Amino acid sequence: MRIYDDGENLSFYFKQEYEVAPEVFASSEYGPKKVRDGGNGSVIQSEAELVLAELNRLWAKDWEGRWSFPTTGWCLTFTPPSSRPDSNSRPAISPQGKMVWIEGGSFTMGSPLSEVDRKSNEGPQTSVTISGGFWMGIYEVTQAEYQAVIGSNPSVFTGDVNRPVDHVNWNAAMVYCAALTTSERAAGRCPADWAYRLPTEAEWEYACRAGTTTRFSHGDDRGDSNLGNYAWYSRNSSSTTHPVGEKAPNAWGLYDMHGNIWEWCQDSWDGSANYPGGSTIDPLVTTGSFRVLRGGAWSSFAGGAGCAYRGYGERGFAISGYGGFRAVLAPVQP
Repeated sequence: MRIYDDGENLSFYFKQEYEVAPEVFASSEYGPKKVRDGGNGSVIQSEAELVLAELNRLWAKDWEGRWSFPTTGWCLTFTPPSSRPDSNSRPAISPQGKMVWIEGGSFTMGSPLSEVDRKSNEGPQTSVTISGGFWMGIYEVTQAEYQAVIGSNPSVFTGDVNRPVDHVNWNAAMVYCAALTTSERAAGRCPADWAYRLPTEAEWEYACRAGTTTRFSHGDDRGDSNLGNYAWYSRNSSSTTHPVGEKAPNAWGLYDMHGNIWEWCQDSWDGSANYPGGSTIDPLVTTGSFRVLRGGAWSSFAGGAGCAYRGYGERGFAISGYGGFRAVLAPVQP
């Protein structure tokens, strides 16, 4: 590895360790997220993804990383906020707990007809724009965090307070976010025009995909051979939740977006539950008595932990061992 500091940007150059032609490595199929191992032809995760996710997590407040791929390997370049064109969109706020800043942007919500394990309610694919940035919990809300705010722990799977809180209904998740907002405002850490809340379904999928268009954030993984590196699901969970952060994160530094515990979103689940198609900005469904759940859980089959897979539940019903959530910090919604 070589390190260069040009006075503004800090760059790390890594030698490519895999026997692969530069034009193949840079192609949309195998890079930047994946590379083809010259030894056996299998597709594996690139070190670039892991290093970038970890350094972005550690330096999120001060630096922003991006990768590029010279013909001799790959490079990570970190840029200070003062020289980033979008730096003004990140507020001077100190979020409670471990959170990462997610820039607004556009993505394709839902799955293509050809995707493995696809369900009809994952379409039609819709072009979605998230108009503003937000902070998002790196981890699912843990039992320790929930108890510190609410004063009790409803979880079925206990024994380690770093497990995600479970057996929480949508109403209780909303109460947690409101209580956290109140306490953080009282402590002077949360401005009046910002609040903790559940992510919208669109925000959740946008963050889960982390810039990808594949079945999982680490790739299509059609045989599910790599999913166990990212998710606790039916094949490896031993029928229980696990402490947060034990699996690899996605490229934006978010852990357990696949599996471990179902995560409540703001959106209602309407009668058709299908997407509108076309394009839309900041969608939020408000009609319907059920609420959306995302991400799958410890009991999910592989496809049920995919980026586009959707679940739902009654807002006042606590799903034993299943219902959890992840908080975001964002401007107060109009």
